[in-house]
Amino acid sequence: MSIQITPEDRKKYVLKTSQDEWILKACKKLEKHKLFPQDKFLVKFIKTQLYDDWRGPLTGKLKKLLKKYDK
Repeated sequence: MSIQITPEDRKKYVLKTSQDEWILKACKKLEKHKLFPQDKFLVKFIKTQLYDDWRGPLTGKLKKLLKKYDK
């Protein structure tokens, strides 16, 4: 894969293994394509799993869903 990981990426994401790096590179490669909305969401979601505090983004999404359906 010819996608590069930048120093900013290394600060933003936890890239402890080569598999973590592969996941980020795959996401970055997919982001260059015109994705269907559900695929775009999935790529964004997968990238959140590379955060040191990956629970924060999940909590935010769950709160939005609860608000949407608990009317």
